This record gives sequence, C-alpha cells and structure tokens, in this order.
Amino acid sequence: MLTFAYPWTALLLPLPWLVARLAPPRAERRAGLRVPFFDELAALTGARPQHGAVVASRARWRRGVLVACWLLTLAALARPQRIEAALHRDLPTRDLLLLVDLSGSMDARDFRDAAGRPTDRLTAVKEVLDGFLARRQGDRVGVVVFGDAPFVLVPFTTDLTLCRALVRETAVGMAGPRTVLGDAIGLGITLFDRSGARARTIIALTDGNDTASRVPPAEAARIARDRGITIHTVAIGDPAAVGEEKLDEAALREVAATTGGGFSRARDRDALAGIYRRLDAIETRRIETVSVRPRTDLYWLPLGLALLLGLGAQALGLMLAVRPAPVPRGGAA
Repeated sequence: MLTFAYPWTALLLPLPWLVARLAPPRAERRAGLRVPFFDELAALTGARPQHGAVVASRARWRRGVLVACWLLTLAALARPQRIEAALHRDLPTRDLLLLVDLSGSMDARDFRDAAGRPTDRLTAVKEVLDGFLARRQGDRVGVVVFGDAPFVLVPFTTDLTLCRALVRETAVGMAGPRTVLGDAIGLGITLFDRSGARARTIIALTDGNDTASRVPPAEAARIARDRGITIHTVAIGDPAAVGEEKLDEAALREVAATTGGGFSRARDRDALAGIYRRLDAIETRRIETVSVRPRTDLYWLPLGLALLLGLGAQALGLMLAVRPAPVPRGGAA
C-alpha cells in the first residue's frame, strides 16, 4: 500500500501560481534599438510590450515541464512510502529463573528414568526439566546452579535450545558438595535487577539442608518478595534423612509462603513430572505481541524523475537555440 508521510505538502501546490500572480516580473536591463516596425516585430516574437518593459513568454512545452517538475518535487517532499505486510513479534513478559541443586546428595539413585530403570536424582530432574523448558516458549529463562556457592549457568535468554543443552551438561558436585539455597536466591535477585519483565518467577529445586549460606533462605525470600519476585520451591529426597542430606521442608515452605509461591515434594520421577505440570498451569505463558509494518521510502523516484525531466528539457532548449536556420529553396536571383 502506498502512503505519504507528509501529505500536508499538497497545500504548497498553488504556490508557483501565486508567485506568478502577485510577485512583480524580474527586471533586467538590456540595450534597446529603436525601429519603425516595432509593432510588427512584437507580433512576430509573441512578446507583450509594456511601459518600457517586455515580459517574455515561455513556450507551452516549457510551462508543462515546469508544472510537471513542481508536482514531482511536491510528491518527493510528501515522502511517499510503501507499507509492507505486517510483521508480528512476540515479546516475553515474564522472566523465569531456575535454581538447580547440584550438591553431592543429588547423586542418590532413588529415582527412575522414563524407561523405569534406577537413576540418580539429578538425571531424573534433568529429564523432567527438559520437557518443562520445551514448553516455555514466550518466556525468558535463566538457570542458576548451586552447591558450595551459586553460579549463573544461563543468564536470561529466549534461546531455550541453548538453555536446555546447558542444563543437560550439568553434573553432580560441579558446584561443590554442600547446599547454599539462600545465596542462590540472593544471586537470582541480582539477576532480576536488570529485568524489565512485569512477571518474575523463581523455581528452586533442592534436596538438601541449607548449611553454608551467608544469607538465610527466609531473609532472601523476604527480599525477593519486596522486589516482586515469586518463588516456587520443589523438595527432592527423604525428609527423614539426617546430616547434610537432611531436607528442611519447613524452610522451603516458608520461602514459598513468603513470596506467594507454592511448595511441592517430589519423592520419585512421576511426582516430579506432576509438579512441573502444576507449575505449567500456575505459571501460564504470557506473551505480548507487537505488530510492525515495515515502511520503504520511495521519495527518490519522483525526485529522480523530476531531475531527469529538467535535464531533458534543458538539453532540448539548447538544441532548439542552436538549430540552424532553414535554407530557402532556390538560388539567389
């Protein structure tokens, strides 16, 4: 579709006519010659004699060229544009951060894979998490892994293929044998500082007791709540375990309740998959669609045509001016 960015330039259309009507002719002094046949000469040249002045008239084709050049110039000033078909782009309106526990206790083989074979907790978690990430189209997703300390595995990105690939490469103990959930939440809060998304969600997955955090999980949860961040906690393991493998469900429940999130317990792979299905229902995908119609400027077309027309008219005028006079037929008497 063709449109004009500045259609108001059409108001300039009568400007040359107004100038011709209201402005006085350009005065130019020339040497004069008195002849007795002045009226005959004026009639032959087409000039209109006035008091001591001659107003030269243009040929009709020259006037036509000037009018055409003026119209083309106005068309270029109006900035013609061709509007292309609309392009739709989905903008993520939520940032989702996954906190994944890689402590030594995640090596316990008390889960089963999709085929029913015994497997360790982290492998089961990664299988279920892979399917969960595959359904997060429209969200920006980040991943923080933690053990003795938290580390950013994937900053916020819409490249879910990369995110899933890096999660599959994680291994038990690569961040240390202990569990620092509070520090992991604190690191996640700092990542959200540069987030412009309206919805901010953390899903924390751990199977151990926080024993080494500099910031207690409850305190980190209160800070997250003040920043508008919701935390869902998923507990993996046996709550009856003791020592480093002890699962502090009370702390996880408090973290979730403080931020308005939910707490879930996963004792096997099926339960873990059910938790992520519930999270899918709670954390529904939110997408803001932006439609953009590209515009292509075409001002150069009328401008180039006016230039070519003006140059052609000038060349034609020069050719007519230097055209030799016709030779009369017959010889001299």
